[in-house]
Amino acid sequence: MNPLDATDRALVNALQDDLPLTHRPFAALAEHLGLTENALLDRVKALRQAGVLTRFGPFFDAAAMGGAFCLCAMSVPPEEFETVMTRVNAHPEVAHNYERTHRLNMWFVLATETPDEITDTADAIERETGLSVHRFPKLQEFFVGFRVAA
Repeated sequence: MNPLDATDRALVNALQDDLPLTHRPFAALAEHLGLTENALLDRVKALRQAGVLTRFGPFFDAAAMGGAFCLCAMSVPPEEFETVMTRVNAHPEVAHNYERTHRLNMWFVLATETPDEITDTADAIERETGLSVHRFPKLQEFFVGFRVAA
């Protein structure tokens, strides 16, 4: 993909904020950016395919809806990392998964509909992989408001 043009930059920046709560939020955003809805959606698709946008979707506060989040880590032998990653990521409860250069080299977040499902999912991952899942439940929440300007 060519370098981002001004419209792509404005789009990336706008997508990091709240989308309008309307029946067609992309149409409202497109109008704001001077695009058609289809042109905006084509740009989002191209940005995803180029890897500019690595994740695009809603962020739900699972705890506010009666669910739970838990940061988890595993120590995965390097030669098994891809296999274990595939098994872990097969669980729909896995929200993020990151490789780190540390003894605990796989970190992921579980997001579940109920707090008990954290235990159920982590236990299932342990059974499937034969590896321990270290669980770091949230003790206190901080809102950081991370944004990256395009």
